[in-house]
Amino acid sequence: MKKILIMGLPGAGKTTLASKLVPLIDAKWLNADEVRKEADDWDFSDEGRKRQAKRMADFAEKFKKEGHNVVADFVCPTEKARELFNPDFIIWVDTIKKGRFEDTNKIFVEPKTFDVRVTTQNAEIWSLIIADQIKPYMWDNKKPTAQMLGRWQPWHKGHQTLFEQIIRKTGQVNIMVRDVKGVGDNPFDFQTVKQNIEKALINFKNRINITLVPNITNICYGRGVGYKIEEIVLSDEIQKISATEIRKKMRETGKL
Repeated sequence: MKKILIMGLPGAGKTTLASKLVPLIDAKWLNADEVRKEADDWDFSDEGRKRQAKRMADFAEKFKKEGHNVVADFVCPTEKARELFNPDFIIWVDTIKKGRFEDTNKIFVEPKTFDVRVTTQNAEIWSLIIADQIKPYMWDNKKPTAQMLGRWQPWHKGHQTLFEQIIRKTGQVNIMVRDVKGVGDNPFDFQTVKQNIEKALINFKNRINITLVPNITNICYGRGVGYKIEEIVLSDEIQKISATEIRKKMRETGKL
């Protein structure tokens, strides 16, 4: 069992991330504001902050001894506060450079060591990545699974963005690779495509299954099949990314 600290400046997205992470690892959740409210202690002096860190640590140790992972989200701005909390796993939410409280900005010290540095406010994706470091995901064929079908010649930023939208729906994705090497302008074989996808999705390695399928051009279904065929609409900037253009540039630069 682990004491997991989600730290960072006020407004960085700590509580949102905690709300997504807690159910994935079946953890107890300690929110700093709720703990302060319960203690009726809103002292943000140096001593007050140390007292709060110790208070959070005591609650976390209690839950940990009862056999629970514990997620604690609070600013924890100084090395002393982090030392008092004594986490087993540190997540630094580094998405903003200044918080809304100037006194906190002045005393905030970036951690020298951490397990994960969150750099974007995309809690649903980061929570999956972090959860898999704490409690490795096990693929299960019987769990609801999303499917992606394509050539992926090559896998690019648009595909990555699409994947990140899709994996939120079920937590695991079957990626089907059409067998099109040598068909038209498609130079890559299955193993090359598979390796490119695995490299791009290394943070989701246990949540993907990559399979070779025939050159599927028609998807047909009968009435009441029990699944949805859904178009994911991305931003215009992402939609404009073209694998054909990428292949053209790769040829022009001698990479293909």
